[in-house]
Amino acid sequence: MSDETTNGAAAPDEAAGTVFTIEKIYVKDVSFEVPGAPAIFNESVQPELQLNLNQRVQQLAESSFEVVLAVTLTCKAGDKTAYVAELQQAGVFGLAGLEPHVMDGLLGTQCPNILFPYVRQLLSDLIQAGGFPPFFLQPINFEGLYMDSVRQRAAQAAAGELSSTEPVGNV
Repeated sequence: MSDETTNGAAAPDEAAGTVFTIEKIYVKDVSFEVPGAPAIFNESVQPELQLNLNQRVQQLAESSFEVVLAVTLTCKAGDKTAYVAELQQAGVFGLAGLEPHVMDGLLGTQCPNILFPYVRQLLSDLIQAGGFPPFFLQPINFEGLYMDSVRQRAAQAAAGELSSTEPVGNV
């Protein structure tokens, strides 16, 4: 019954024309390397992990966007590389009828939050299939990362405005 309209009126989101949909989720690229196998499995040093995270957004059509969450995890055992796992988890999202700042926020926070569980699972599976102990990627605060990027863009815009203004002085 929740799908029915009341008195023939459309639901508020439909009336306003706002749309947020998940069109497709897929693995765009994946790589797992164990350059020192099989000797690396005999190393008994504490591994060091380095995680790099990157997000890209590409507009595909007027209301269609591809969001790619890219992760590179490098594990070193001493001075040797134990493994390198790289993956790009992507999704196509439909967004329409939203203010630009709201759309930017959804693309920067909600879309990566939707993709993250897929990244976590695939990364864990790759590492275990490579013969290493399980790795559990900790939660990432995409809202905080997004707010940092907004502040950084605002600072860059302000710096650009200051450098492009004419110096005050005698004419």
